[in-house]
Amino acid sequence: MTRRILSLLSALAVVGLSAAPAAALDPVRTAASTTTAVPAVTAADRIMGRADAPVTVIEYASFTCSHCAHWTNDVLPQFKARYIDTGKVRLVFRDMPTAPAQVAATAAGIARCAAPDKFFDVAHALMRGQADAFEKGDARVWFTDAIAASGRNQAQIETCLADPAVSQALQAEVEGAVAAGVTGTPSFFVNGKRMADPSLETLSAAIDPLIRAR
Repeated sequence: MTRRILSLLSALAVVGLSAAPAAALDPVRTAASTTTAVPAVTAADRIMGRADAPVTVIEYASFTCSHCAHWTNDVLPQFKARYIDTGKVRLVFRDMPTAPAQVAATAAGIARCAAPDKFFDVAHALMRGQADAFEKGDARVWFTDAIAASGRNQAQIETCLADPAVSQALQAEVEGAVAAGVTGTPSFFVNGKRMADPSLETLSAAIDPLIRAR
């Protein structure tokens, strides 16, 4: 890992992230509530599943959140087999960096800079390697493994990370999350309705009636 990538830990400390409300920096399970609508899905979103799936699930997550890693590593395989692979749900991944915010933002930037069809490969590599990175207290191998899954070389990732548009897009996503009432990660919305917790049971209870109603 070059010195330049490491320096981007500071460069990608998006204005406002370090000053986010304390509750937003801890993984918590938030209660369902009525707030400003979650931002609409756009072409800029990272989406897993069919574009015409009848149900949209939006996930706000952080690459430094242990609960997010648990969901990706242990719950997503079941969720994907039941809903995404069958064309019933499209999953939209959005970033909500949590402490340490600089590290989370850099990880998010690497994923955003991946080849278009490699975003989820990078995201899953980051979630799989998260525990080991924190145990060792060193993100360098973690970032290197993420870049290896990105479909880009290191120079391409460095150039992309240096583009102000990357941090600006991340900041806009965080602002949308805060406006929608997201105070912790992972947080999920099913067709715009915020879920009380990220369990497969809670998500299924919201998704299944929507599918049956079609």
